[in-house]
Amino acid sequence: MLAVAGLTKQIGDQQILRGIDLQVASGETLVIIGRSGSGKSVLLKHLIGLMLPSSGEVFIEGRQIVGLKERQLLPIRKTVGMMFQGCALFDAMTVEENVAFPLREAGERNAGVIRAKVAEALEVVDLTGHEQKLPVNLSGGMKKRVALARVVITRPHCVLYDEPTAGLDPVVSDSINHLIRRLQRQFGVTSIVVTHDMKCAGHVADKVAFLHEGAIYFYGAFADLVASQDPLIQDFIQGRSGDKD
Repeated sequence: MLAVAGLTKQIGDQQILRGIDLQVASGETLVIIGRSGSGKSVLLKHLIGLMLPSSGEVFIEGRQIVGLKERQLLPIRKTVGMMFQGCALFDAMTVEENVAFPLREAGERNAGVIRAKVAEALEVVDLTGHEQKLPVNLSGGMKKRVALARVVITRPHCVLYDEPTAGLDPVVSDSINHLIRRLQRQFGVTSIVVTHDMKCAGHVADKVAFLHEGAIYFYGAFADLVASQDPLIQDFIQGRSGDKD
């Protein structure tokens, strides 16, 4: 579904990505973890062409996207959806209007088709009956679900998640984790999840990539990550800073 080869990114004097190589199979869920500043979100933005690398290649379903013009990227981006950390909902739009937005942007004008697809997307994320609410009247977990419904309404082949459980309580976080897995099973969606939440990683990951200082320090199964005796990995898993009192 997606591959990255020799990806580097430098901004000014700062080397953010240092030769990333990754392959994500169709239907697989890859979780990307690492300390703040390790390059996770920057990598995610490269995967959909929101940032250009200093060097390297990004392939979506076999097509190289680096260097493509915006109009060339549009049909490719239709196969990849992104759930932003802050949800990025339109405050003045209802839930129904927010979820329908990608369809209208794509040129759909049939009101019946739009209503049916919105209803289906909201049912997937367990939000049926909330169509007329505004974002201000939604809880944090509900906003995440609306954002996810807006992503899946176009049936993307791949979904990128930027901190999907950030700011949520453990119960709501668990429900989001179940949704990510449900989308994988129900629609065969390929998922790439950037998170600091180890419970989320353990719940949804088929594979885990641990980034450290812009490079992949570990790649493999979550169980192997947890079993690793590497001090750097264990410090991250246990939330230890290494500072002395």
